[in-house]
Amino acid sequence: MSVREEFDEWAANGKDRGMEERHWHTAKHALARIPLEPGETVLDLGCGSGYAGRALRETKGAGRVYGLDGAPEMAHNAAGYTDDPAVGYLVGDFDSLPFADDSIDHVWSMEAFYYAADPHHALEEIARVLRPGGTFYCAVNYYEENVHSHEWQEFISIEMTRWDRSQYREGFRNAGLSVGEQDTIPDREITIPSEEEFPTDDWDSREDMVERYREYGTLLTVGVAP
Repeated sequence: MSVREEFDEWAANGKDRGMEERHWHTAKHALARIPLEPGETVLDLGCGSGYAGRALRETKGAGRVYGLDGAPEMAHNAAGYTDDPAVGYLVGDFDSLPFADDSIDHVWSMEAFYYAADPHHALEEIARVLRPGGTFYCAVNYYEENVHSHEWQEFISIEMTRWDRSQYREGFRNAGLSVGEQDTIPDREITIPSEEEFPTDDWDSREDMVERYREYGTLLTVGVAP
């Protein structure tokens, strides 16, 4: 199954809103760090429901916001969640971004970069469209150090790229982006039951759940265009 087919199905089943709810716990902290000035242009890669772009319009005064997704139904749904004329959604491929060189101030991607067919080329495309000094905020839960994410590939038909922290830094640098920061953002909002309530349907032990959400959380790597 292709990325388009997989996520068209998710969108049709309303899972786009579910992803938004789950990701928001850590996404809001990463979004708050973007050094976005009022009026600047933002590209949201793998936008899903489009929540990130809408939040940047509302909280930081982003000028023009583009949400790009590989699934037409995702982009269609996202467009239906806003009537803001400065926010637009389109269907596209990470490996061939439909934007001119030096045309985007900031790129954001949450839980989507690892779906890129060629992540190295996708980074080159991101570096190409970023203006000098522009940033790429890349947030992922699926990464090598997060051992609790390793089984996720079994439940999705799309091939995913599981890089470790150093591979993200190396990939950014090879594409011409300097690494401004890299750290993990813990999810402190998800409810973790008491020890007596384990095992659950999803977790064998409370320690595993605490490690997954409070320690590993979301890996954020920030690239800066020269």
